[in-house]
Amino acid sequence: MIDLHTHSRASDGTDTPGQVLEAAAAAGLAVVALTDHDTTSGWADAAATVARTGVALVRGTEISTRIATPDGGISVHLLAYLHDPAHPALVAELARTRDDRLTRARRMTDRLAEDFPLTWQDVLAQTHDGATVGRPHLADALVVAGVVAHRDEAFATMLHPGAPYYVPHYAPDTADAVRTVLAAGGVPVMAHPRAGKRGRVVDEETLAALADAGLAGLEVDHRDHDAADRARLREVAAELGLLTTGSSDYHGAGKRNLIGENTTDPAVLAEIERRGKLEVLRP
Repeated sequence: MIDLHTHSRASDGTDTPGQVLEAAAAAGLAVVALTDHDTTSGWADAAATVARTGVALVRGTEISTRIATPDGGISVHLLAYLHDPAHPALVAELARTRDDRLTRARRMTDRLAEDFPLTWQDVLAQTHDGATVGRPHLADALVVAGVVAHRDEAFATMLHPGAPYYVPHYAPDTADAVRTVLAAGGVPVMAHPRAGKRGRVVDEETLAALADAGLAGLEVDHRDHDAADRARLREVAAELGLLTTGSSDYHGAGKRNLIGENTTDPAVLAEIERRGKLEVLRP
Protein backbone atom coordinates (compact mmCIF):
# COMPACT_ATOMS: atom_id res chain seq x y z
CA MET A 1 0.00 0.00 0.00
CA ILE A 2 1.20 3.48 -0.92
CA ASP A 3 0.14 6.74 0.77
CA LEU A 4 1.45 9.86 -1.00
CA HIS A 5 0.37 12.70 1.31
CA THR A 6 1.34 13.00 4.99
CA HIS A 7 2.50 15.73 7.37
CA SER A 8 4.86 15.84 10.34
CA ARG A 9 5.88 18.36 12.98
CA ALA A 10 8.02 20.02 10.32
CA SER A 11 4.78 21.73 9.32
CA ASP A 12 1.41 21.09 10.96
CA GLY A 13 1.38 17.42 11.91
CA THR A 14 1.81 16.12 15.45
CA ASP A 15 4.28 13.27 14.73
CA THR A 16 7.99 13.64 14.09
CA PRO A 17 8.97 12.65 10.55
CA GLY A 18 10.29 9.36 11.91
CA GLN A 19 7.03 8.72 13.72
CA VAL A 20 5.15 9.22 10.45
CA LEU A 21 7.09 6.28 9.02
CA GLU A 22 6.45 4.29 12.18
CA ALA A 23 2.72 4.96 11.82
CA ALA A 24 2.94 3.90 8.17
CA ALA A 25 4.62 0.64 9.15
CA ALA A 26 1.99 -0.04 11.82
CA ALA A 27 -0.73 0.49 9.21
CA GLY A 28 0.88 -1.98 6.83
CA LEU A 29 2.07 0.57 4.27
CA ALA A 30 4.97 -0.24 1.98
CA VAL A 31 5.57 3.35 0.84
CA VAL A 32 4.75 6.77 2.30
CA ALA A 33 5.37 10.31 1.06
CA LEU A 34 6.30 13.03 3.53
CA THR A 35 4.80 16.23 2.13
CA ASP A 36 5.06 18.94 4.77
CA HIS A 37 3.79 22.41 3.90
CA ASP A 38 6.34 24.58 2.10
CA THR A 39 9.39 22.83 3.59
CA THR A 40 11.75 19.90 3.14
CA SER A 41 13.14 20.14 6.67
CA GLY A 42 11.68 16.78 7.73
CA TRP A 43 13.30 14.76 4.94
CA ALA A 44 16.51 13.83 6.76
CA ASP A 45 14.75 12.54 9.88
CA ALA A 46 12.32 10.52 7.78
CA ALA A 47 15.12 9.12 5.61
CA ALA A 48 17.00 7.97 8.70
CA THR A 49 13.97 5.88 9.70
CA VAL A 50 13.50 4.00 6.41
CA ALA A 51 15.76 1.04 7.24
CA ARG A 52 14.36 0.57 10.74
CA THR A 53 10.69 0.73 9.75
CA GLY A 54 10.97 -1.05 6.41
CA VAL A 55 8.82 1.66 4.80
CA ALA A 56 10.04 3.28 1.59
CA LEU A 57 10.05 7.09 1.52
CA VAL A 58 8.91 9.44 -1.22
CA ARG A 59 10.36 12.87 -0.45
CA GLY A 60 7.90 15.63 -1.21
CA THR A 61 6.45 19.01 -0.30
CA GLU A 62 2.93 20.45 -0.28
CA ILE A 63 3.28 23.90 -1.81
CA SER A 64 0.78 26.66 -1.09
CA THR A 65 -0.21 28.37 -4.36
CA ARG A 66 -2.97 30.68 -5.55
CA ILE A 67 -4.92 31.23 -8.74
CA ALA A 68 -5.78 34.89 -9.21
CA THR A 69 -9.44 35.81 -9.67
CA PRO A 70 -11.21 39.18 -9.70
CA ASP A 71 -12.68 38.48 -6.26
CA GLY A 72 -9.62 37.41 -4.29
CA GLY A 73 -8.23 34.21 -5.74
CA ILE A 74 -8.47 30.47 -5.13
CA SER A 75 -6.05 28.62 -2.86
CA VAL A 76 -4.51 25.54 -4.50
CA HIS A 77 -2.20 23.07 -2.77
CA LEU A 78 0.37 21.50 -5.03
CA LEU A 79 2.12 18.26 -4.07
CA ALA A 80 5.68 18.17 -5.40
CA TYR A 81 7.42 14.79 -5.44
CA LEU A 82 11.09 13.82 -5.73
CA HIS A 83 12.38 17.31 -6.52
CA ASP A 84 15.79 18.85 -5.85
CA PRO A 85 15.49 20.44 -2.37
CA ALA A 86 18.27 22.91 -3.20
CA HIS A 87 16.84 24.28 -6.45
CA PRO A 88 17.27 28.06 -6.02
CA ALA A 89 13.94 29.24 -7.43
CA LEU A 90 11.94 26.71 -5.45
CA VAL A 91 13.89 27.37 -2.25
CA ALA A 92 13.23 31.10 -2.62
CA GLU A 93 9.49 30.64 -3.16
CA LEU A 94 9.12 28.30 -0.19
CA ALA A 95 11.05 30.66 2.07
CA ARG A 96 8.92 33.63 1.02
CA THR A 97 5.75 31.67 1.71
CA ARG A 98 6.94 30.50 5.14
CA ASP A 99 7.93 34.03 6.13
CA ASP A 100 4.55 35.42 5.15
CA ARG A 101 2.72 32.56 6.90
CA LEU A 102 4.40 33.62 10.13
CA THR A 103 3.35 37.27 9.95
CA ARG A 104 -0.12 36.24 8.80
CA ALA A 105 -0.50 33.93 11.81
CA ARG A 106 0.37 36.83 14.11
CA ARG A 107 -2.22 39.06 12.44
CA MET A 108 -4.89 36.37 12.73
CA THR A 109 -4.02 35.83 16.38
CA ASP A 110 -4.45 39.54 17.04
CA ARG A 111 -7.89 39.48 15.43
CA LEU A 112 -8.98 36.38 17.33
CA ALA A 113 -7.70 37.81 20.61
CA GLU A 114 -10.26 40.60 20.37
CA ASP A 115 -13.06 38.05 20.87
CA PHE A 116 -11.47 34.94 22.40
CA PRO A 117 -8.99 34.11 25.21
CA LEU A 118 -5.99 33.67 22.91
CA THR A 119 -2.45 35.08 22.94
CA TRP A 120 0.53 34.74 20.63
CA GLN A 121 2.33 32.77 23.34
CA ASP A 122 -0.61 30.33 23.39
CA VAL A 123 -0.12 29.77 19.67
CA LEU A 124 3.65 29.40 19.94
CA ALA A 125 3.13 26.80 22.68
CA GLN A 126 1.40 24.59 20.09
CA THR A 127 4.20 24.94 17.52
CA HIS A 128 7.13 22.53 17.43
CA ASP A 129 10.69 23.75 16.95
CA GLY A 130 11.47 24.54 13.33
CA ALA A 131 7.86 24.54 12.14
CA THR A 132 6.29 27.63 10.61
CA VAL A 133 3.31 28.88 12.60
CA GLY A 134 0.09 28.41 10.65
CA ARG A 135 -3.66 28.07 11.01
CA PRO A 136 -3.40 24.52 12.44
CA HIS A 137 -1.39 25.87 15.37
CA LEU A 138 -3.97 28.59 15.92
CA ALA A 139 -6.62 25.86 15.86
CA ASP A 140 -4.72 23.81 18.45
CA ALA A 141 -4.42 26.85 20.70
CA LEU A 142 -8.17 27.45 20.41
CA VAL A 143 -8.78 23.81 21.39
CA VAL A 144 -6.57 24.17 24.46
CA ALA A 145 -8.39 27.39 25.37
CA GLY A 146 -11.72 25.55 25.19
CA VAL A 147 -13.05 27.70 22.36
CA VAL A 148 -13.52 24.75 19.98
CA ALA A 149 -13.53 20.97 20.41
CA HIS A 150 -11.05 20.10 17.65
CA ARG A 151 -9.14 21.45 14.65
CA ASP A 152 -11.92 20.67 12.19
CA GLU A 153 -14.36 22.86 14.11
CA ALA A 154 -11.89 25.76 14.11
CA PHE A 155 -11.27 25.45 10.37
CA ALA A 156 -14.98 25.26 9.63
CA THR A 157 -15.72 28.42 11.61
CA MET A 158 -13.31 31.13 12.74
CA LEU A 159 -10.33 30.01 10.62
CA HIS A 160 -12.36 29.55 7.44
CA PRO A 161 -11.45 31.88 4.54
CA GLY A 162 -14.89 33.49 4.84
CA ALA A 163 -14.47 34.35 8.54
CA PRO A 164 -13.66 37.89 9.71
CA TYR A 165 -10.53 36.62 11.50
CA TYR A 166 -9.03 35.16 8.32
CA VAL A 167 -5.98 36.79 6.74
CA PRO A 168 -4.57 35.56 3.40
CA HIS A 169 -0.86 34.88 2.96
CA TYR A 170 1.52 35.13 0.04
CA ALA A 171 1.46 32.19 -2.35
CA PRO A 172 2.92 31.89 -5.85
CA ASP A 173 0.72 31.56 -8.91
CA THR A 174 -0.23 27.92 -9.38
CA ALA A 175 0.94 27.60 -12.99
CA ASP A 176 4.22 29.29 -12.10
CA ALA A 177 4.64 26.87 -9.18
CA VAL A 178 4.01 23.91 -11.49
CA ARG A 179 6.76 25.14 -13.80
CA THR A 180 9.13 25.75 -10.86
CA VAL A 181 8.58 22.21 -9.55
CA LEU A 182 9.32 20.83 -13.01
CA ALA A 183 12.47 22.95 -13.23
CA ALA A 184 13.53 21.47 -9.88
CA GLY A 185 13.12 17.98 -11.32
CA GLY A 186 9.92 17.30 -9.40
CA VAL A 187 6.54 15.86 -10.26
CA PRO A 188 3.61 18.25 -9.53
CA VAL A 189 0.24 16.79 -8.49
CA MET A 190 -2.72 18.89 -7.35
CA ALA A 191 -3.86 18.00 -3.82
CA HIS A 192 -7.58 17.46 -3.08
CA PRO A 193 -8.84 19.46 -6.10
CA ARG A 194 -12.53 19.07 -5.17
CA ALA A 195 -12.23 19.81 -1.43
CA GLY A 196 -15.02 22.38 -1.42
CA LYS A 197 -15.34 22.46 2.37
CA ARG A 198 -11.91 24.10 2.51
CA GLY A 199 -12.92 26.96 0.22
CA ARG A 200 -13.45 27.57 -3.47
CA VAL A 201 -12.15 25.00 -5.93
CA VAL A 202 -10.86 25.41 -9.47
CA ASP A 203 -12.99 24.63 -12.49
CA GLU A 204 -12.16 22.11 -15.19
CA GLU A 205 -11.02 24.78 -17.63
CA THR A 206 -8.38 25.80 -15.10
CA LEU A 207 -7.34 22.16 -14.63
CA ALA A 208 -6.82 21.93 -18.39
CA ALA A 209 -4.68 25.08 -18.35
CA LEU A 210 -2.58 23.68 -15.51
CA ALA A 211 -2.14 20.44 -17.42
CA ASP A 212 -0.83 22.51 -20.33
CA ALA A 213 1.61 24.15 -17.89
CA GLY A 214 2.93 20.72 -16.89
CA LEU A 215 0.72 19.50 -14.05
CA ALA A 216 1.35 15.76 -13.81
CA GLY A 217 -1.61 14.49 -11.81
CA LEU A 218 -4.62 14.90 -9.56
CA GLU A 219 -5.08 13.56 -6.06
CA VAL A 220 -8.40 11.78 -6.59
CA ASP A 221 -8.86 9.43 -3.65
CA HIS A 222 -9.01 11.74 -0.63
CA ARG A 223 -11.48 11.90 2.25
CA ASP A 224 -12.66 15.35 1.14
CA HIS A 225 -13.96 13.87 -2.14
CA ASP A 226 -17.23 11.98 -2.34
CA ALA A 227 -17.91 9.20 -4.86
CA ALA A 228 -19.16 11.62 -7.52
CA ASP A 229 -16.10 13.84 -7.11
CA ARG A 230 -13.78 10.89 -7.49
CA ALA A 231 -15.56 9.57 -10.56
CA ARG A 232 -15.49 12.93 -12.33
CA LEU A 233 -11.86 13.58 -11.41
CA ARG A 234 -10.89 10.24 -12.92
CA GLU A 235 -12.69 11.24 -16.12
CA VAL A 236 -10.96 14.62 -16.19
CA ALA A 237 -7.58 13.03 -15.54
CA ALA A 238 -8.13 10.58 -18.40
CA GLU A 239 -9.17 13.42 -20.73
CA LEU A 240 -6.08 15.46 -19.83
CA GLY A 241 -3.60 12.60 -19.64
CA LEU A 242 -2.94 13.10 -15.93
CA LEU A 243 -1.91 10.60 -13.27
CA THR A 244 -4.33 9.88 -10.41
CA THR A 245 -3.20 9.38 -6.84
CA GLY A 246 -4.78 8.54 -3.50
CA SER A 247 -3.67 9.42 -0.01
CA SER A 248 -4.63 10.15 3.56
CA ASP A 249 -3.42 13.72 4.17
CA TYR A 250 -2.36 12.35 7.57
CA HIS A 251 -1.53 14.87 10.31
CA GLY A 252 -1.13 12.55 13.30
CA ALA A 253 -3.48 13.62 16.07
CA GLY A 254 -4.03 16.96 14.34
CA LYS A 255 -6.74 15.57 12.06
CA ARG A 256 -8.98 12.54 12.10
CA ASN A 257 -7.48 11.28 8.82
CA LEU A 258 -6.06 7.75 9.19
CA ILE A 259 -2.75 7.00 7.52
CA GLY A 260 -3.30 4.68 4.57
CA GLU A 261 -7.05 5.34 4.38
CA ASN A 262 -6.62 6.09 0.65
CA THR A 263 -3.78 4.72 -1.44
CA THR A 264 -2.03 5.05 -4.81
CA ASP A 265 -1.56 2.41 -7.50
CA PRO A 266 2.05 1.10 -7.63
CA ALA A 267 2.16 1.79 -11.38
CA VAL A 268 1.46 5.46 -10.72
CA LEU A 269 4.27 5.66 -8.19
CA ALA A 270 6.60 3.99 -10.68
CA GLU A 271 5.77 6.69 -13.21
CA ILE A 272 6.29 9.46 -10.63
CA GLU A 273 9.69 8.00 -9.81
CA ARG A 274 10.58 7.72 -13.50
CA ARG A 275 9.85 11.43 -13.96
CA GLY A 276 11.39 12.69 -10.71
CA LYS A 277 14.97 13.81 -10.10
CA LEU A 278 15.30 11.83 -6.87
CA GLU A 279 14.72 8.16 -6.23
CA VAL A 280 12.32 6.64 -3.75
CA LEU A 281 14.35 5.75 -0.66
CA ARG A 282 13.88 2.04 -0.02
CA PRO A 283 14.91 -0.12 2.95
